[in-house]
Amino acid sequence: MINRRMFLRQLGGGAAGLATMIWLPGCTGSGARQAVAGIHSPESQGVASQGLIDFHEAVNTSDLEFHSIMINRNGKLILEGWWEPFKKEYIHTLYSLSKSFTSTAVGMLYDDGKVKPSDKVISFFPDKLPAKVSDNLAAMSVHDLLTMHTGHTEDTMGKLRVGGDDWVKNFLALEVPAVPGTHFLYNTGATYMLSAIVQKVSGQNLMDFLTPRLFEPLGIVGADWEADPMGINVGG
Repeated sequence: MINRRMFLRQLGGGAAGLATMIWLPGCTGSGARQAVAGIHSPESQGVASQGLIDFHEAVNTSDLEFHSIMINRNGKLILEGWWEPFKKEYIHTLYSLSKSFTSTAVGMLYDDGKVKPSDKVISFFPDKLPAKVSDNLAAMSVHDLLTMHTGHTEDTMGKLRVGGDDWVKNFLALEVPAVPGTHFLYNTGATYMLSAIVQKVSGQNLMDFLTPRLFEPLGIVGADWEADPMGINVGG
């Protein structure tokens, strides 16, 4: 089986285990020196090639599993590569990096004057509220979702998935033990609720909202995003 951490190994004057070409000109030690179109030499941007090689050596001897790397300096791409068996053309699961995209969408709606951090979460979903709205639930704001200070004491995502098809209703039905804003908890369900708010306010799911505004300008194509049974992108 291929070692997934194998990316760049100095063997004499060449490189073995290289999953893609990398340009490291001007290096005083051994290493790959193959030019890739569009990649600038590290030295041209004030970075020592040998330092990049040393970094890869440290990765290869660590217990960490790296999939890919891209380094930009001064807006210029100076290093790009993939550890086997990963490749550039593969669609890669980004997990919680998705939360950054979701938060960006909320920021765009803020710029448009459609969402404020102080807006209360329950104000967006009056038809999905529990019979009794607790003081803590009523106090929960968009800012609390963004900062994961919702007042929950455990990640809500698992309960959203098993509570029925309407995940927004499931979230709002959960107990909120702490006062929002006072207790941090890594909470993927909070990011899901941001996605639901984006869809409620914009009329588009998160993927459709962000595609022309963020993904296409960044050259991100062929992406997909998990959605709940109601068609709301999971967000986190």
